[in-house]
Amino acid sequence: MGGQAARIAECESDSETIAASLADPERFAPIFDRHFDGVHRFLARRASAALADEVASGTFVVAFERRQSFRAESTSARPWLLGIATNLLRERSRVERRELGTALRLFAALTPAADGAEEMQTGVLAGALAGLEASQRDVLLLYAWEELSYEEISHALEIPIGTVRSRLARARSHMRARLERADHD
Repeated sequence: MGGQAARIAECESDSETIAASLADPERFAPIFDRHFDGVHRFLARRASAALADEVASGTFVVAFERRQSFRAESTSARPWLLGIATNLLRERSRVERRELGTALRLFAALTPAADGAEEMQTGVLAGALAGLEASQRDVLLLYAWEELSYEEISHALEIPIGTVRSRLARARSHMRARLERADHD
């Protein structure tokens, strides 16, 4: 992208940039530049580095292919991109479940020791997250890790805001119960 086009893209909202990319596909590049690190960071918290790399790249391929469906009233593409990333990761849920299962087996093999307390807490948290339904886990992680609002989560996952609230409430209740049980054990 030329110097003047790059300066214009820096001043545009994500919505304006995506709209411009419909006529000039190269104009989509600033969306990648603005959001790749955040999308990748979100995915890296949930999957291996290799899977995060793959799904983050795939997110932008899908976003580019579906850019005409971006809601023009949204000024930021972040929730939309995180929704795409979440859906792609959900498609790869077998890989995620396998990795969570491996992590849980590793944590279970740890012998409780004073210096191993942090690893045990991480294992308990991983176990509690693994016990959530995928739809509840998606909402919880978008809320807690990515600090999306209920409305942004609603847009990202294309679900009603009431569904966001109920899934988050169930996820919190499940996590609270699992963590309290672990404290007693």
